[in-house]
Amino acid sequence: MEKEFVYFCRHFWIVLRDIAPFWAAGIVGGSVVSVFAKERLNALFARISRGRFSIFAASAIGVASPLCMYGTVPLAASFSEKGMDDGVLAAFMMSSVLLNPQLMIYTAALGAEALAARTAAAFLCGAAAGFLVRRFFRGGFFNFDGFARAENRDTDPNLAARLLKNMGRNVRATAPGFLGGVALTAALMRLVPSRAIAGAFGESGFGIAAATLAGVPLYFCGGGTIPLLVEWMGRGMGLGPAVAFMLSGPATKLTNLGALKTVLGARSFALYIAFSLTFAVAAGYAAAFLQ
Repeated sequence: MEKEFVYFCRHFWIVLRDIAPFWAAGIVGGSVVSVFAKERLNALFARISRGRFSIFAASAIGVASPLCMYGTVPLAASFSEKGMDDGVLAAFMMSSVLLNPQLMIYTAALGAEALAARTAAAFLCGAAAGFLVRRFFRGGFFNFDGFARAENRDTDPNLAARLLKNMGRNVRATAPGFLGGVALTAALMRLVPSRAIAGAFGESGFGIAAATLAGVPLYFCGGGTIPLLVEWMGRGMGLGPAVAFMLSGPATKLTNLGALKTVLGARSFALYIAFSLTFAVAAGYAAAFLQ
């Protein structure tokens, strides 16, 4: 037992040492965007609602938005009240579910190729959701009754204090999941042999499907899953399965589902789940093919 504990502690430190700089950079980067660029992003989102490329622009802004889903839904509700069509809102909300600036910095720990694939997949997923909603739902996809715009917590008149407070909230929100992910990774390094990872999540149809399904229960926190993916990819997980995992996970994370269920009826909610998992598999295949 003592030997196992020493082994765990050693590998916990190795994983923490390798991943913590990306987590810390994500905290700083996400807070900078939230404090200094959030209102500009919101204003930009309001301006693009009726342009020719409004769905693509909305998806890009969703990727760049630092808001969590519980902040995104009230914001979308406020724009819906002003007449923004559901296709644009769907593009913004879908890509916002999948990625944000903080997660992009975390994902850099997986390498430039994985970061580029995740960013492109999140953007295209948002755009695809927007076009599908615009094509098949002429209003009525969302129900924002009773929602108001989220309260702005970045109000300290001192900019430095405002940034530090935002960073503190980010640390409190993400540290438990991040450290939990490091601990889980250290444990799996001992318990799961490399050949099992390569066999389950290799570049194959089975591996991509398995990673898509694994993302549903295992994606408990964006920062917490990065150490797990670093370890898995080092042991043979392919880029395609990794991309599928990084799409299905946040799309079906319980906190995100809880926020979305409040504005989606039963049919729309079921379509959202089906679309998210189908796109994750398709993006996994595309990433594996283009690698």
